[in-house]
Amino acid sequence: MSSPRVTLYANVSPAAQCVTVALEELDIPYEIKTLSLIDKEQKSDWYLKINPNGRLPTLIDHSKEDFAVWESSAILLYIAQHFDTEHKISYDPVSEPKLYSEQLQWIFFAHGGIAPMYDESTRLFSVLEGRLKDREWLVGPHYSLADIKAFLWIHGAKIIGLNLVDYPNLQKWLGRIVSRPKTDKAMGIPERMDVETFVKKPIEETRAIGAALFGFKKVE
Repeated sequence: MSSPRVTLYANVSPAAQCVTVALEELDIPYEIKTLSLIDKEQKSDWYLKINPNGRLPTLIDHSKEDFAVWESSAILLYIAQHFDTEHKISYDPVSEPKLYSEQLQWIFFAHGGIAPMYDESTRLFSVLEGRLKDREWLVGPHYSLADIKAFLWIHGAKIIGLNLVDYPNLQKWLGRIVSRPKTDKAMGIPERMDVETFVKKPIEETRAIGAALFGFKKVE
């Protein structure tokens, strides 16, 4: 077994699992360390030294003198820059500048739009539904960071009961993504995020995860 090239500090959330998806899709050896939201490990002094924002996830690149990268979208772009030289899940800013720009736009849409604004789900889902008309992926001819960043929030929306019945393009897109073996594997790391798992957890943990994922209640 290969030694881990990176370590990922994570929890069960779309923000963390989009990173595990990228790592799995690129076959990057990694170690995952799960922090407890209940125990507020993300606020520990040792963790704040590597992530001053005290949130998850954080990636540590052991090949770059344990360089720390935090914020999930920044981590995805870092992974593409340093580990996806063949652009299997990304686009080249030099040779494919338009596709690269579109990729950034949809990553930031997902990061700043879908993630914190579930209360606007109808509008946001409609944006994605329109984008996916007559196309398989959000950007260009292949699965990319844009899809990876966005889809887990849509999957998370299904968990809390938001209905996708009026969004057939969105449903087909989700189906294509979850049928990818490496992506499906990553969705179970550190733990599969589904209704059954969510409701069986102790109430304190459910509240903590709900706050981190969906803003149900502020977690300090």
